[in-house]
Amino acid sequence: MEFITVRNGEVELNVAIAGKGPLILCVHGWPELWYSWRHQLSHFAERGYTVAAMDVRGYGGSSRPHAVEAYTLRSLADDVAAVTNRLGGGKAILFGHDWGAPIVWTTAVLHPGMITAVAGLSVPYIPVSDVPFSELAKKIYADRFFYQTYFQPEGIAEAELEADIPASVRKIYFSLSGEAPLNTWLVHKPADAKLLDGMVDPQAFPAWMSADDLQVYADAFSGNGFRGPLNRYRAQRFDPADLADIKGKPVEQPSFFVAGERDVVRSFIPGMDLYADPGAACTDFRGSVIIPRVGHWVQQEAPVETNAALKKFLDGLS
Repeated sequence: MEFITVRNGEVELNVAIAGKGPLILCVHGWPELWYSWRHQLSHFAERGYTVAAMDVRGYGGSSRPHAVEAYTLRSLADDVAAVTNRLGGGKAILFGHDWGAPIVWTTAVLHPGMITAVAGLSVPYIPVSDVPFSELAKKIYADRFFYQTYFQPEGIAEAELEADIPASVRKIYFSLSGEAPLNTWLVHKPADAKLLDGMVDPQAFPAWMSADDLQVYADAFSGNGFRGPLNRYRAQRFDPADLADIKGKPVEQPSFFVAGERDVVRSFIPGMDLYADPGAACTDFRGSVIIPRVGHWVQQEAPVETNAALKKFLDGLS
């Protein structure tokens, strides 16, 4: 494993690299790190790829701009493009999980000549529209708690999560995992509740995440705090205007989708399964794999199954 720093203007990006060959660039979500792709780094490096996993700006060893405006999807896609240019000679296959999925989907649309294929994990591609999801959520969850609405005011969620970072990490990771009761993340709470209210702090964490793994995340957020990661949620309000040039555009590269059967994302809109047609806005969709009994952290909870699904997608590209 090697680490390098890639610059995109004033932003420095920490990138882990393994292997030699065509570039696969992995982009994590909230609240994660390059480390979330540890199982994919080794697996695909052994199969003839250069595999890179970046700390998204705001996380880990990457720069942490203070301004909310620094976390638009366009800015984050530009970071992905900078790493692609540095490591892949301007060409890359992208894997993205959670917020990393919208980042890689957007990068594929903004840079069609650079991105040769794209796989989204947990979040299917939804083209840019006039209204960000954060605004829709205020209406959908008008009379109850919803985490993205709670994250909008600056400082409130930071104070809660940073009061006991190891406990916050354990509760978040467990509540979104396949071992937690289904859709724990969407349990009905008053609109003025806090994120961690009612969440279980497991006595023994599921085997897919060791104490050492949890410590990696706890150490990173203890050093950096949560402002940068939370700013991505706040920056949604800038995306419609900032990405007006790609409004409604599909992903045209070969594309693929992987998710856990018990992932809460599929239930974000009451009465709708967001995984029912994940390729609806992709013109060269190569299929999807929904892994049974697995929650939101699909590539960490089920690395063998996730890697097998992604390998089949990659094999079909040649």
